[in-house]
Amino acid sequence: MSSPRFPAGLYGVTPEWDDTDRLMDAVRQAAAGGMTALQLRRKLATVPQRVAQARALAPLCRELGVVFLVNDHWQLALEVGADGAHLGRDDGDLAQARAQAGPGLILGASCYDDLTRARQLLDAGADYIAFGAVFSSSTKPQAVRAPLALLGQARELAAGRAAPRPAVVAIGGITPANAPQVAQAGADSIAVITGLFEAPDIRQAAAACSAPFIASTDS
Repeated sequence: MSSPRFPAGLYGVTPEWDDTDRLMDAVRQAAAGGMTALQLRRKLATVPQRVAQARALAPLCRELGVVFLVNDHWQLALEVGADGAHLGRDDGDLAQARAQAGPGLILGASCYDDLTRARQLLDAGADYIAFGAVFSSSTKPQAVRAPLALLGQARELAAGRAAPRPAVVAIGGITPANAPQVAQAGADSIAVITGLFEAPDIRQAAAACSAPFIASTDS
């Protein structure tokens, strides 16, 4: 099976921190532990706060070799020189974003527990399809649950696409303890917020979350 378009392993998602210096230090620790991608997700921030953090994180991620995406706002991703954007159900049409942004911008999308939606998004040009919550999530306690078995089905769906194939991302309640289950179920990457950035040792948590994917690559 070909390698995915989106980097495998740990996909960090930012917590709702207004302290940009604290956030940047945490990102450095996560990258040192093996984080391969980062998403700026600020649902509660003001527009100026979101833009300022995006502008700060884009060059930092470039320096660290971490793929950087912006949640919801693909235009902001282009503006700050991010690598991509993540779009949810209410964040606009992915096909339109692809047409306007061009092929260079990584576009990922939330599929929740819906393979039909995933198929449509792949047809529209998604670089990864994200499923979850795979476990109970403190960030989104009312989120729809996506069984782990769905990840294997999504992997088969992605495998039928042109190389490099789209990736399968899992999100929701993922921790260092359960990350191996998610990798074994078929995820290429795991999106983690609390289990990473609220961990007592962020670098150690990142290394533990990354380990199952390093092992699968080496095997």
